Amino acid sequence: MPTNIPILLTWARVIAIPLLVAIYYAPFGGFTDGARDVLATGLFILAAVTDWLDGYLARRWNQTSAFGAFLDPVADKLLVAACLIVLVHNARAHGLIALIIIGREITISALREWMSAIGARAAVAVNNLGKYKTAAQMVALPMLLFNGVLFGIDTRFWGTILLYVAAILTVVSMVVYLRAAWPTIKEHA
Repeated sequence: MPTNIPILLTWARVIAIPLLVAIYYAPFGGFTDGARDVLATGLFILAAVTDWLDGYLARRWNQTSAFGAFLDPVADKLLVAACLIVLVHNARAHGLIALIIIGREITISALREWMSAIGARAAVAVNNLGKYKTAAQMVALPMLLFNGVLFGIDTRFWGTILLYVAAILTVVSMVVYLRAAWPTIKEHA
């Protein structure tokens, strides 16, 4: 396993997942709901920044690796799934929305793995629709974690709107990926 700063940043994102969950469920005591929400929001934003930074540094320093390419999306999907579960448990997100987003991630990850195994990964390469979906959910999730008013913005309201937008884009992008892969699926079924 290669060890470099981009991969260490990705591992830091993986480590942030149980910390985010612990903020809500570990019996620390002393945290008010507001302090807990600010801490979780800050941790999520920090983790999201490492997602951008690890990719940037890996490309800039020519430290890309197969392991990094594997670990980076896994860390992202685990962070989003953990955050969605926390939000559903705290009645800040609807369970169906979480199921749609998490289900799509599992489906498309499995599809990409299978397509890669048969040498057809390019058919399901990341597209702009997937990037817009990711952007919407990466803004929505910290807003919902914060769950208050910030600079006059009701983060729960706007976070909910953006999460619904992300869910719609999730379904649309999944359909696009599945349609692109369908000829290959039929050929290899």
